[in-house]
Amino acid sequence: MRSDFLYEVRSFFLIVLVAFGLGVFIFFASAFLAPSTPNLEKISAYECGFEPFDDARARFDVRFYLVALLFIIFDLEVAFLFPTVVSVLGGTGLFTFFLFLFILTAGFVYEWSQGALQWS
Repeated sequence: MRSDFLYEVRSFFLIVLVAFGLGVFIFFASAFLAPSTPNLEKISAYECGFEPFDDARARFDVRFYLVALLFIIFDLEVAFLFPTVVSVLGGTGLFTFFLFLFILTAGFVYEWSQGALQWS
């Protein structure tokens, strides 16, 4: 019994040691083997496709946030749509599924009616 436990512990630590060693090896190998050709374009900060500006507290248009919210809403819809259809096709699950889709669609229609998707 004790030898089985020690075998498992040694196996675990061997796996951890190999994983850590492989990570360190890959890190240093990429530092030595990767081409290093820095230029001003590569080392400049990237901020949402805009040219970098001085003030970090500058205000963005609220439409950026609304589009991000739309992305999150419909990303969640896709993430929950397929598992719901596959795993819960009972009466309560089906009702919950359609309620979820109704709430998402109502939010989308509201944002669309408020002109959040119009870039003028």
